[in-house]
Amino acid sequence: MGTRAKAIFASILIPWACTASTAFSASLSVTALKAKQDAESRGYVFFSSHEEIVSKAKTEGKLLVLAGLEDSIEAITEAFKRSTSIDLRIEALKRPDDGQRVLLEVKAGAAKNWDIARVHVDLYTNWLPHLWKVDLLGMAEQGVLAIPPSMIDSKNRNVIGLINRFAVVAYNRNLVSPAQVPQSWEDMLKPEWKGRKFGTDIRPQELAALVPAWGLEKTLDYARKLSAQQPIWGRSAARPLTALASGEIPLYLFGANYGAVTAAQRKDPLKTIQFTVLEPVPVSVGSEQAILTTAKNPHAALLWLEFMAGAEGQKLIDEHEPLYPSRYSKGSSAEQALRGKKLSIVSLENSEKLEQWIAKLTEAYGFPTAAMK
Repeated sequence: MGTRAKAIFASILIPWACTASTAFSASLSVTALKAKQDAESRGYVFFSSHEEIVSKAKTEGKLLVLAGLEDSIEAITEAFKRSTSIDLRIEALKRPDDGQRVLLEVKAGAAKNWDIARVHVDLYTNWLPHLWKVDLLGMAEQGVLAIPPSMIDSKNRNVIGLINRFAVVAYNRNLVSPAQVPQSWEDMLKPEWKGRKFGTDIRPQELAALVPAWGLEKTLDYARKLSAQQPIWGRSAARPLTALASGEIPLYLFGANYGAVTAAQRKDPLKTIQFTVLEPVPVSVGSEQAILTTAKNPHAALLWLEFMAGAEGQKLIDEHEPLYPSRYSKGSSAEQALRGKKLSIVSLENSEKLEQWIAKLTEAYGFPTAAMK
């Protein structure tokens, strides 16, 4: 192309590019404005720019978090301070009992210092009236907050789940032969597993996570049949996995998730503990977090949720809370382990139903008493 031709081409292209850019920006502004109007019409707060959030967060300068994390607290605190210059304090809440205590304090008006609360799914409906109605989902969809929208409750829009747990079947390789390793959930209903031949959790939260794939009636029927197998009833994962490693029980069903089992494997030099993943894989959300209505540092809290949902926060969870990141965090251990598998997902939207499912499944079990505590 000659010099004159280039000049003519540039005279046409540059104005067109400027016009297109202006139109694109205007389009984005109109879209963001509509999202803000929609959010406010539903009673939600919506910020149109990330810069506004950062500016107000810097003015606040600190943040107090009740989180469903433990081993990653020190590393996350350092990384968040380095990224935002905001002074951060985290208190770990991992058990539902802890969440119930804090909820009672919030209801009584005695927990006004905290900004972020751990919203346990067991108490989800009770928490909702005490959470700031800020449209996390809308701001994530508009790019105001760099959060994968799939991590956010699409119904309530102000609660985020930072991690995913999914159930695996753990077994002692010295007591369970390759031919005995179950290939399906139905395999555990075979006669050879009847009569205290395996352990399972008295609280059927992981079994309840099969309802989205199976439906409630099929899951209730499975619970009754499983109870008829006369398993060794346990609670949580720590004690049953110890019993599994020592040979007290050969297999543990419903109660041991991927993270807990792989953590136990790292402490098992003889590689006694093995596991299998059955489909559909029961997947649930963990470390549910939201900003309290009484938060004194709500903008810093928004930056915290964004940081924890982002690549650096998810990597720190993956490294320090072994294998517990969100499956929506691309490349995470959870995303890789579940890739290509049929899943049964209890999303945040189903959290209110989960409470009901667990109650009905516990009744179907026949209210067992834990033998392993």
